Amino acid sequence: MHRFIVVGGGAGGLELATRLGDRYGETRAKRGKPRASVTLVDRNPTHIWKPLLHEVAAGSMDPFTQELEYAAQARWHGFEFQQGELVGLDRAAKRITLGAVQDEDGGEMLPERVLEYDTLVLAIGSTTHFFGVQGAAQNSIALDTVAQAERFRKRLIAACMRAEHQEPEPWVHGQQDHEGNEVPRVQVAIVGAGATGVELSAELRNTAQVLSAYGLHKLDPRHDVGIVLIESGPRILPALAERVSSATAELLRKLGVRIMTGERVIEVAPGVIRTASGKSVRADLTVWAAGIKAPSVLSQLDGLPVNKLGQLIVRRTLQTEADDNVFALGDCAACEWPGNERGVPPRAQAAHQQASFLFKSMGERLAGKQLPEFTYRDFGSLVSLGHFSAVGNLMGGLIGGSMLIEGLFARFMYMSLYRLHIAALHGYARMVLDTFAHWLRRTTLPRVKLH
Repeated sequence: MHRFIVVGGGAGGLELATRLGDRYGETRAKRGKPRASVTLVDRNPTHIWKPLLHEVAAGSMDPFTQELEYAAQARWHGFEFQQGELVGLDRAAKRITLGAVQDEDGGEMLPERVLEYDTLVLAIGSTTHFFGVQGAAQNSIALDTVAQAERFRKRLIAACMRAEHQEPEPWVHGQQDHEGNEVPRVQVAIVGAGATGVELSAELRNTAQVLSAYGLHKLDPRHDVGIVLIESGPRILPALAERVSSATAELLRKLGVRIMTGERVIEVAPGVIRTASGKSVRADLTVWAAGIKAPSVLSQLDGLPVNKLGQLIVRRTLQTEADDNVFALGDCAACEWPGNERGVPPRAQAAHQQASFLFKSMGERLAGKQLPEFTYRDFGSLVSLGHFSAVGNLMGGLIGGSMLIEGLFARFMYMSLYRLHIAALHGYARMVLDTFAHWLRRTTLPRVKLH
């Protein structure tokens, strides 16, 4: 049998493994001999849709109700799951090496293993790019994993609870800084005003209001909990249309989010951020959301070419330039976008499109036919502002332009993106049941996780 290995259980990788398992894997054994073996590899045992991590960090989503067990998904859809981190590749022998897996106490749970493949698909996503900024990695929190998001949430609640029982410093209470901004008792600084930074800033404003409503602290949720969004470029959401950026900035200011544009961060120290213009920004908690890069392991994989961000350079077929048997998709792949100066953007919709493309392409590969070329279609971008609103441009790649949307309709479209991901993994019937079950859970839980 042909051996497919998909490394990375993010949105694209998990969708691809699920569909390959349904079509070619052990699921077909009930109706006849399976045509291929499908193996999914990930260093974690569970999956969560990465665009949800800002909600986990703000406490508005409990990750344990949204996580999916890879082993269970494999059992339901006819593929095998192997937990472990990719540490090596032997292209001549068509083998990958997975590192040992340790338990919470440091004991070895799974040994180092070698897996053989006929077709390898790399979909290991991206990690936070600190750009070499002094102290950024040590004194700020990234939002790459559930553990990081949970760490930030717990630190935020702890900071608010401490502020309730501590007398404010004389220079803080009712005072203003050198720019005339009122000094809050708790201040969160977010470096990077892309989609993650913007969405987190709005979710945090909602969190501050909910914490006050539940009596965890007596702080004024708007004036005593400050949120600062710092962007090195001239405007927030630089990857989106300017009118989307302007509409979002206006909404954030109404929520009391302080926006600092044109400020390049040069140092993150405990309790303070310093910019190239000489400004110092107080920060009780700092989130780094200023950029992404591919995991460093990709540049060490047996001569596969990468770009300056560490992404694997792939052809239009999504095959790597150096090896026809190795494919890449999602954030870790640098794929050409014809007619555009930049490549396919690192978005969830791109990973979904590439997973659907590769599913069809693998059928052509098994049949010995020529592989098709991938074409990215831009359906627009949406940014959630939590319970307050949403904004975005819709159908940009279909109508030759873009249509600005905001408010309730934009929020509905944004929530639909996640539901489509659930449908891709479980089918539409289970997606509807999951949506209903999620609504039932929300009726018996506070809007923010309080512990």
